[in-house]
Amino acid sequence: MMATEAAKRVPSRQSLAAAFLLGLAGVPAFAPLELFPLVFVALGGLYLLLDRAGMYHWRHGALIGGIFGFGFFLGGVSWVYVSLSVFGGMAMPLAALATVLFCAYLALYPALAGALLILLTGRGNFSGADVQTGWQTLWRTLLFAALWRLTEWLRGRLFTGFSWLAIGYSQTPPSPLSGFAPIVGVYGLSWLSAWLGALLAAVCGRVFFQDTATGANRFQIFRQSLPIMLILALTLFCGSLLRLIEWTQPIGQPIRVALLQGNIPQEMKWRPERLHDSLRIYHQLAREHPAQLTVLPETAIPSLLEQVPVDYLDALHRLAQRERGMLIFGVPTHDGSNYANSAIALGNSHGNGAPQRYDKVHLVPFGEFVPPGFRWFMDLAKIPMSDFIAGSPQQSPLNLGALKIAPNICYEDAFGEEIARALPEAHLLVNLSNVAWFGDSLAPAQHLQIARLRALETGRVMLRATNTGMTAIVSANGDIAAVLPPFTRGALTGEVRAHTGATPYVRWGNLPIIALCILSLLIAATVNRIARRRVDHR
Repeated sequence: MMATEAAKRVPSRQSLAAAFLLGLAGVPAFAPLELFPLVFVALGGLYLLLDRAGMYHWRHGALIGGIFGFGFFLGGVSWVYVSLSVFGGMAMPLAALATVLFCAYLALYPALAGALLILLTGRGNFSGADVQTGWQTLWRTLLFAALWRLTEWLRGRLFTGFSWLAIGYSQTPPSPLSGFAPIVGVYGLSWLSAWLGALLAAVCGRVFFQDTATGANRFQIFRQSLPIMLILALTLFCGSLLRLIEWTQPIGQPIRVALLQGNIPQEMKWRPERLHDSLRIYHQLAREHPAQLTVLPETAIPSLLEQVPVDYLDALHRLAQRERGMLIFGVPTHDGSNYANSAIALGNSHGNGAPQRYDKVHLVPFGEFVPPGFRWFMDLAKIPMSDFIAGSPQQSPLNLGALKIAPNICYEDAFGEEIARALPEAHLLVNLSNVAWFGDSLAPAQHLQIARLRALETGRVMLRATNTGMTAIVSANGDIAAVLPPFTRGALTGEVRAHTGATPYVRWGNLPIIALCILSLLIAATVNRIARRRVDHR
């Protein structure tokens, strides 16, 4: 008897396998496939597994959440292996181990959500064996969504943050939920996705799997679930209607832009003997595609700015002035003691020729700065230019006449609140990236999807210039207006409009959705305390 009872308190192998497969199933919801409904399936399935885990211990909730997260990140950020092994020169076994360990770390956040869910609902009170009312289902699913959103937000903050594959990124157009992005941002979309997925799973669980020994037939259970189904339908419908609202307004005349993609192999990019080729390629592309705004990728010039021939910089300046415009390029800079990952703007419509500069603010650990306690490792590895300094968060936008441009470099665009700092002053967003480190993996397409979400949140056009792809023009409503094929050399040209105004997300940031999640936690704790008191008095 005791052995049987103990067995009930341990998640089965089938449950753990299901958690892993559900995590993997969530990956195709993101770019390049963008099968966004799969997020509802994945998170809904996780909710049902945790519903069963409610009769166990909080450790089992953590195990189920962790296994789900491990499958999710192992499938979604597999490009880490490509970066370490193919381009980083790390031995394949070590690269595989590092990737697995990184995914295991990321899985700690879903594990935390699973553990807290069991703790806050109370042992035995979250069991699918109990007949749940509509209100019980509602608050429990809200709690699940709040915990998922808060742990996801935490992942985007700790240790400089890694917000890649936040669930909300899967809800770019044509998802109906994309209409909420200008209001609640990516983490608000994560909350909505988790809530709707849990609601859908709860309905399916009650209709198809709930024991009818209580006297209720399938039709009665279905009828009792209609309010929940109505909430689902109304949420999706409201999201579709919100897509029709223009939160910002275009101003001025369209400007012609040229986004250059040099397609220089990463393994060749930093070889000194290839510097001349890089300079020639980008000068030729800029010369052949005149525009008011020309953008080159991150580290398009693979040399310190101070070492670039002056006559080459003068030539780029003349190309910009040819259209009374601006040319922006990425280049490392050095002031004698510190490095910076910078974007330099040459030329402007006023013709005074004074260069403008933006220094990257959100640096990548190990790649661009040394985490505390790891100086010995960096000295041992002798990695060049791996100790950059961060730029000031209060840097002014670049000025192209009356047009104000907010640049960001590489994965800085994965942090919505940081992008919003330049708004509503800035009229246009520009991203300079080099994702050649990740080869032909999921990373370039995922990064473009992140840029689409930034455009939705801010109501601004996002221009992306990359070394190997995906170079793109993203409209203010999050649609891809144009994109260059990856691993091709060329220029993406087109006309874009500046935008003014501020979306609700730009005004309020993540504070409203954080407050809503905290309120959900307080309600859950209160309801659970009341439920326990009732059980104790019986």
